[in-house]
Amino acid sequence: AVFCYLLAKSQGGDLILRIEDTDQKRQVDGAIENLFKILDWVGIKFDEGPKIGGKYGPYIQTERLEIYQEHIKKLIDKREAYCCFCSEERLKNLREKQAEEKKAPKYNNHCRNLPASEVDEKIKSGEKFVIRQKMPLDGTTKVCDELRGEIEFSNKDLEDQVLIKSNGIPTYQFASVVDDHLMEISHIIRGEEWISSFPKNILLYKSFGWNSPKFIHIPLTLSKEGGKLSKRRGDVAVEDYKKNGYLPEALVNFSALLGWHPKNNREIFTLEEFKKEFSLAGMGVSSATFDLEKLRWINGEHIRGKTLDEFHKLAAPYYLKIAGELDLMEISKILHNRVEVLGDIPPMIDFFKKLPDYGLELFENKKMKTDKKITSEVLQKSIPVFENIKEWNEKNIKETLFNFIEREKLKKGQALWPIRIALSGRQFTPGGAIEIANILGKNEVLERIKMGIKRLV
Repeated sequence: AVFCYLLAKSQGGDLILRIEDTDQKRQVDGAIENLFKILDWVGIKFDEGPKIGGKYGPYIQTERLEIYQEHIKKLIDKREAYCCFCSEERLKNLREKQAEEKKAPKYNNHCRNLPASEVDEKIKSGEKFVIRQKMPLDGTTKVCDELRGEIEFSNKDLEDQVLIKSNGIPTYQFASVVDDHLMEISHIIRGEEWISSFPKNILLYKSFGWNSPKFIHIPLTLSKEGGKLSKRRGDVAVEDYKKNGYLPEALVNFSALLGWHPKNNREIFTLEEFKKEFSLAGMGVSSATFDLEKLRWINGEHIRGKTLDEFHKLAAPYYLKIAGELDLMEISKILHNRVEVLGDIPPMIDFFKKLPDYGLELFENKKMKTDKKITSEVLQKSIPVFENIKEWNEKNIKETLFNFIEREKLKKGQALWPIRIALSGRQFTPGGAIEIANILGKNEVLERIKMGIKRLV
């Protein structure tokens, strides 16, 4: 969807949403509504489609069945398609035999040359049938992919594919070709797994006497393990990323870079910037790897590109569990440049609501040159220091603590490390001792310092 959108908009064209629902077994209640919601959320707007309208509708394939029946009749009359009465059992036996002989599974054209009288008789008697495309039996078919150039296929390897199923509903292969022609589609972007069907599509256009759209087959996105992305291996639904706190602009940014490379190796783009920069020349044919760490980094960059107020608005729902009397804007100040994914916020700041049960070993840090003895002295002496701060704000806390450090001839880390551990109970925190103290407030700071002293005793 991202590439279709960028290609259409970069060329001043229209983006069309067509619901291809001819595979009735794969119907999911609410899927179309959800599709609209998600695409709208990420900012991909359509010019034509269901609920939008347009002069080429209807845009749902099961509402176009009469159109397909009209066009399949034309192919039968031209002897470019034929009725196949082979039962499921016969086809199953054929596949099993081919597998035993280590041959590629392929229909053997059993019904291809049935006399017209026999076909009519079978139809009148109520026998079930599908309609197949009649492929050339020899020679080659050449197709052109906009990324890969010319590709040649041997016609003897092409199967007479099903165009209309026994229930009268077309297959994707037939319906999409008819619709692409009637809707005057100029470009089709689809996954490279459809390349094997490419010659069949082109031959179908030729059977109708139509010019084909330009085809662009983009490479698959692979998991880090090297296989296709799978629901069983982790989240692959946009809804999951939305729920976990990823920004729509980051998902679009990440997706676009999985198959398109800017000239200057730039990596952070908005959708509007992509529309100005995008061209087919930047697309490649090598499979991309879905790197979650890269997505997190891109998401973090987009978060940092927000103003503090914008970030605060986005982060606010994740503060609900630690609300209370804390100054949430102050929390946003320390998180804004530190958060990569909004969903990470609750566990990063839950210590503000309740001090965790931490171990004394956290107080000891070789780099900061702290041990239990120094920690105990620092915490004891810091109590009157904090008590004497009359106007509680970050500036006064910083000045007072730095004066204390200088007076006691301590290194900054020797004082600030123990205080931060006592206030947070964490080895890693967003913000340092001064910022955390400012957010917690004077009373809570004194209480947590005293709790730290008791632990040490």
